Amino acid sequence: MAESSASYIHMVQHLIEECIVFNMSMEECMEALSKHANIKPVITSTVWKELEKENKGFFDAYAKSRNRNPNEASWCSQLHKKFMQLSPSESSSSSSYSPSPSYEGDTDD
Repeated sequence: MAESSASYIHMVQHLIEECIVFNMSMEECMEALSKHANIKPVITSTVWKELEKENKGFFDAYAKSRNRNPNEASWCSQLHKKFMQLSPSESSSSSSYSPSPSYEGDTDD
């Protein structure tokens, strides 16, 4: 059970990182993951806040960047809204998580 909980939390963390790539706020991320990955907002919020505690410097810089670049944040917000308006069939690839392959060196020996 603990292993599956850890795996679920890791998946949520990965999806939050994807939201950050799209310059989303925590609230936008909570909405997106709720709609597209069926993750309860309280779970997203809890994992986000833990990430903030563990990576305070990063999240401070992220918040400043979002505040300093309102045009980029606005553009990303518009992109997010368009993404949120996609029909479930168009966004189905976002609703199921499959981890990226891990490459740990060349295997062409």
